[in-house]
Amino acid sequence: MLAIILFVILGYGAGSVSTAIIVCRIMGLPDPRTEGSRNPGATNVLRFGGKKAAAVTLAGDFLKGLLPVLLARLAGLEETGLALTALAAFLGHLYPVFFGFEGGKGVATAFGAILGLSWPVALAALAAWLFMAFVVRISSLSALTAAALTPLFAGWFGLPGVELGVILGMVGLLVWRHRSNIRQLLAGTEGKIGTERPGG
Repeated sequence: MLAIILFVILGYGAGSVSTAIIVCRIMGLPDPRTEGSRNPGATNVLRFGGKKAAAVTLAGDFLKGLLPVLLARLAGLEETGLALTALAAFLGHLYPVFFGFEGGKGVATAFGAILGLSWPVALAALAAWLFMAFVVRISSLSALTAAALTPLFAGWFGLPGVELGVILGMVGLLVWRHRSNIRQLLAGTEGKIGTERPGG
């Protein structure tokens, strides 16, 4: 139990490191919480900071979801510990203690965490995102579709119940965090990849 608590703290701490804010500070860019959609994530950084800043942000958000779960696995934690570590990293990104609990929407961090739990599930989710992105060229719709399918992939590949439950919780939070995008999708005003409007 102590090991699980330690890795949950580690996961939340790693998730709380806002890559977008740090990258923007280092590169002399505006705080992403005050520009564009005001979301500290790679898509928003791309709008005003360019591809390089967005790529570094994406990589950082992905790694802070993946690495805590991999470390927990190397330490010998089993399903419950791995699942809680993944959830903690994801929650850290959404509600970072180091940045006033103003976090991003969590897509890249969720993908990293799920990759740490099960690479087949993560790759299936990535394939779903890529397919939707190619067809509709709308980042938020691609993310929401991939998120909705991920529990099905988890069930198909036989993930333990606790990991499936955590994935369901992450999907619910992802949908909640994308509620403004959902409103814009329903209104037909959501921008396409590379041309997103500041409110997206």
